[in-house]
Amino acid sequence: MSDWVKAKVTGKHAWTQGLYSMRLDGPIADFTAGQYIKVAMDIAGDRVGRPYSLVNPPQERPLEIYFNEVPDGPLTPRLSDLDPGDEVWLSAKAGGIFTLETVAPTKTLWLLATGTALGVYLSILRTPDPWERFERVVLVHGVREAADLTYGEMLDGIAARQGERFSFVPVVSRAEVPGALRGRITDLLTSGTLESVLGSRIDPSDSHVMLCGNSAMIKDAKVILEGRGLIRHKRQAPGQYTTEQYH
Repeated sequence: MSDWVKAKVTGKHAWTQGLYSMRLDGPIADFTAGQYIKVAMDIAGDRVGRPYSLVNPPQERPLEIYFNEVPDGPLTPRLSDLDPGDEVWLSAKAGGIFTLETVAPTKTLWLLATGTALGVYLSILRTPDPWERFERVVLVHGVREAADLTYGEMLDGIAARQGERFSFVPVVSRAEVPGALRGRITDLLTSGTLESVLGSRIDPSDSHVMLCGNSAMIKDAKVILEGRGLIRHKRQAPGQYTTEQYH
């Protein structure tokens, strides 16, 4: 991923203070839903780049990323200052193995996300793959505040198209929010609350779980899942849960 191409910003949306989505027009190679690209800017003589999952499905353009501004970070404060027409660098090819390509079909696909990790699932859910491979798809999005629950219109569209095959569960840790569960995803798994609400249980015999988000959630979720007999999925050794950390 050392080859770079220029891209133009075509749109930017501030969901809340410090939480953005950005649309980019750039000539990257075809990619698979679930993969990421690197976005970079030249800063003080150095090209500073970071990986971002693509929110758009492979068949749609422009490209879209979803990110938090890190106030003292080397890239995101400058990235969030960009306007339509400004230029950035993109990796010419997407990378990563957080995809459904080698996942065996089973009854239920569980997609667990915290924060901006929601974006990668929006790409996957707008392809045929999950609906051809699984009877039911459950998306769980954990955030701190109600304002961090984003892309509501897009999620409503997926729900309208898929009906009872799709379940979306918002989880808010710092406030009581109507229609959302209160707490952390891993605590709701441990207590059984999450599965009770959905009327379904994560079981190695009929479930595949994808984990994306902050490292603490992933670390704790792995322990919970492995305690239930799920094995980490690898291309050469199929399992029942998938994760990829590139930060």
